[in-house]
Amino acid sequence: MRRTGSANLPLHGGRAPHWLVKRMIPLAHEITAIIIDEYGRDEFLRRISDPYWFQALGCVLGYDWHSSGVTTVLTGVLKSAVKPDEHGLAVCGGKGRASKKAPEEITQAGEQFGLTTQRVDKLCYASRMSAKVDNAAVQAGYQLYHHAFILAEDGEWAVIQQGMSAADRTARRYHWVSKQVQSFVVEPHNAIVGDAIRNNALDMTARQSEECRKTSTDIVKDEPAKLMRLFDSINPSPQKTLQRWLPKTTEKEYNVKAFSMPWNINWQTMKKAYEFQPRNYEELLGIKGVGPATARGLALISELVYGASQS
Repeated sequence: MRRTGSANLPLHGGRAPHWLVKRMIPLAHEITAIIIDEYGRDEFLRRISDPYWFQALGCVLGYDWHSSGVTTVLTGVLKSAVKPDEHGLAVCGGKGRASKKAPEEITQAGEQFGLTTQRVDKLCYASRMSAKVDNAAVQAGYQLYHHAFILAEDGEWAVIQQGMSAADRTARRYHWVSKQVQSFVVEPHNAIVGDAIRNNALDMTARQSEECRKTSTDIVKDEPAKLMRLFDSINPSPQKTLQRWLPKTTEKEYNVKAFSMPWNINWQTMKKAYEFQPRNYEELLGIKGVGPATARGLALISELVYGASQS
């Protein structure tokens, strides 16, 4: 039985003190070397994809246990401490703009490890899809701002990424490890950790969402004009709803926009999807331009029109 739990990750501003980071790096270097020497690289990837071990490592290195900053600081420290030629591991990506450099850094590390071009392409795909899934397929009000891809010389990998909710200043971290991923769109995570529990959240990766995934994929295979008619029938902008006459409440109708219909859908992207004819939901998510609004809109149409509910 898999264990579940939660941990407080409040958002803290500012930077880690330079004197502390300077001490964290050599200690992280030695801890990584010992684990790899004693247990191997697969074990290091398995441990780093365990949210509590990851959090504890940051604490051992001297950082605050409960800070959201442990994610960005610890992966940044590992990026400096882990040496591909010494450890057989490379840490790619990072926070903000650094996350966009992940494909380039994965390619460089893959070449250094002697991996084939085909294998490197698959690794870049894994990096892109893990970010796409946690931004679009799992929606709970967290916008990704950090993506770290840890690559081993044999091609195995782990992903540590984090999203932020500006509404309540909480963070949520997503852990992946390649040996656990059977499908990018069917419960691929090793763990998702955070404090806030969302009553309104959309999880298109859940097994319960299988019919909704299939229906969403089938919908985009039809002419975009048909999808446009379905979208308008569910979300007719001039039409008033009963909400207008209901008593006013202090809470917003949707504190997370997981179950709210998007105002519009990128019809150019839908045209691209129709021309591509995706074979499954993973291919649909992989299309450039398919983001949270599109995934949510297709999920709602799937349920309201075709009865294919989502988790």
